[in-house]
Amino acid sequence: MEYGSHVSDLLGVFRDRGALSRTDVSSLTGLSRSTVNGRLSALSGVGLITPIEGGASTGGRPSSRFEFRADRATVLCADIGATGFIAAVCDLGGNPLARIDRTIDVWEGPERVLPAVLEAFRELAVPTELWGIAIGVPGPVEFAARRVVNPPIMTGWDRFDMAEWAAEHYDVPLIVENDANARAVAEARVHRVDNVIGLKLGTGVGAGLVFNGQIIRGDKGAAGDIGHTRAAIVDDRPRDCRCGSFDCVEAYASGWALQRELTELGIPTSGVRDIVDLVARGDIETVRRVRAAGRVIGEAVADLVSILNPRTIALSGQLAECDEILMSGIRERVYQRAAPLVTRDLRIERSTLGASAGVTGLALIACDALLSSASLERILDAASRAV
Repeated sequence: MEYGSHVSDLLGVFRDRGALSRTDVSSLTGLSRSTVNGRLSALSGVGLITPIEGGASTGGRPSSRFEFRADRATVLCADIGATGFIAAVCDLGGNPLARIDRTIDVWEGPERVLPAVLEAFRELAVPTELWGIAIGVPGPVEFAARRVVNPPIMTGWDRFDMAEWAAEHYDVPLIVENDANARAVAEARVHRVDNVIGLKLGTGVGAGLVFNGQIIRGDKGAAGDIGHTRAAIVDDRPRDCRCGSFDCVEAYASGWALQRELTELGIPTSGVRDIVDLVARGDIETVRRVRAAGRVIGEAVADLVSILNPRTIALSGQLAECDEILMSGIRERVYQRAAPLVTRDLRIERSTLGASAGVTGLALIACDALLSSASLERILDAASRAV
């Protein structure tokens, strides 16, 4: 049976709007009552929506309502950063049900990192059917091919066949996405706000762009990679970057660059967490350099603000925990350089989603693919043949 795109579209309405009655669905979709009944029956049959009590009556019997069943299946997600990863099992609504944090160096390559991810996945209890796997990485991604492409800092990952790796262990679809993109999706969907720049500020610097409900990936998956653009505020002497170039934004404003500066000043740190702690204790040198890093990031973001006109810039990652010390520098440069019209209602704020932002976004992106028209039609066809 061919269900067409309407079933997927209708399910998307439930995912976005919550509980709805038949009348609500007809009003929102423009579908006839008989068509709505057929679609609802199909989705109920595979357990993706369920009837609930409490519908308002318009005369006669109370109106039945339905809601999306986020607990119908699960997705395993791994948000890989430069110095560690978070693995989580999430429901179809992107909600993490359990998570594991691991410390690992992404420069050790996929042969070392991915087995650690697999081990973490196996430690997580999967309460229902597993429908997919999603992995986020700190580098450009060729989304359709599910491969990392020419990553500036991920030695050994370039074009590594992650789909083949996943197929050796799981018989479910794999999604590979840039980590900053995943965080931007989480910000947009959880807070129901469109036109978002999600800044991931930690060991490195990256930006995810979600506009008009879509991720802007660019032709090679490198859209938003502001960390390896040329910094507008530079020293007299060039600063080497980990990517092999010099005077990149990361060379001035990333966690690793701040560690380098502080070490030169005789203030040794073992990671970004130490920098955050020094800022919290009011260390003058650290505060000065974090605020300066904010100005460098603000310069890099200002052009994006002028061109794309976002509603929100959401900061996440460990360095974002420096809060106003970092954000004051970002705001200063963005408001100086971008046009008043695009900054008038602009919000620049730290994400409230915490460390789980990445896995939440990865799960939502994976579920968009798993519940797309073609994928959902296969689920419904399989169910009809099983009857």
